[in-house]
Amino acid sequence: MTKDSPEAPPESIPEITVHRLLEDRRKTLQLEVLTPGISLERRILDPDLSSPGLALAGYTERFASERIQVFGETEITYLEGLTPEERRDRVEGMFKFEIPVAFVTKGLSVPAEFLEVAAECSIPILLSGLSTKEFYRRIKPYLDAMLAPRTNLHGSLADVYGVGLLFVGESGVGKSECVLDLVERGHRLVADDHVIVSRRGPDILLGQGHQLQAHHMEIRGLGIIDIRTLFGIHATRQQKRIEVIVRLERWDGKRAYTRTGLETTEVDVLGIKVPEVTIPLNAGKNITVISEVVAMNHLLKYAGIDSAGAFNQRLKDAMRPVREYFEQDYE
Repeated sequence: MTKDSPEAPPESIPEITVHRLLEDRRKTLQLEVLTPGISLERRILDPDLSSPGLALAGYTERFASERIQVFGETEITYLEGLTPEERRDRVEGMFKFEIPVAFVTKGLSVPAEFLEVAAECSIPILLSGLSTKEFYRRIKPYLDAMLAPRTNLHGSLADVYGVGLLFVGESGVGKSECVLDLVERGHRLVADDHVIVSRRGPDILLGQGHQLQAHHMEIRGLGIIDIRTLFGIHATRQQKRIEVIVRLERWDGKRAYTRTGLETTEVDVLGIKVPEVTIPLNAGKNITVISEVVAMNHLLKYAGIDSAGAFNQRLKDAMRPVREYFEQDYE
């Protein structure tokens, strides 16, 4: 069974500016601005990069103009083989689109017409000293991280036996206290109360806390505490993959809770299905140990061992002779 996460607000559209990229990766990418008079406040929305390809030959019907464009040795050599008029015409055909930024790799010399048209169209041009292959290798992880789809969830995220457990539930139900107890037992806090979730690839959700929060927790009746200072740096981590959502809720005698584990529930977060376990709370229940079992049970399922399914199959196998006996009873 699948349901939407009620705590998740609408997905935000991440973006960065060319200026931010330049400031963050100037040294890593060996960048130099070739168009100093052009604004660097253009927005980058797409984490993918493209080389102009057929657009340099004049075919722009399928030109990915929303992406960063990378000009390597092949593209620059092709342009140098054209007449000045042809170069201007081909570059104008591309730069008439709203390209966020263009990079030239390998520290190559850029034709004058290239920079002139870029200035006329207000397209910033950045030069990288890296080879094209190395440029792609270094910039792609940065763009994937900065432009990953993301949302904010109200909950507490902990690393329990290497499994990312996201505790959710109504305010005051005891999420922070549960995670605090887990930290005291040797597990690790990732984020409390406010979890920033980003999607990486087709099936990975990464959770982390806000940088200003810095592994602090709010414990009602006590106040704000610093987990790293109290328990040491080994008690925290910067980010963790979210693998199971643990929903804590007060016991409701009128509600039927799963008792076999054969029924599964999933929550949709940023288009990725995450298994959810609902744990009802009542006096005396050791929620910390149960959380550890949730993590270990997830590891078993990841290894291909489904305890509930295996137990159910053993029951079916044990009942087969009885069922066959009654099937042959014609009295």
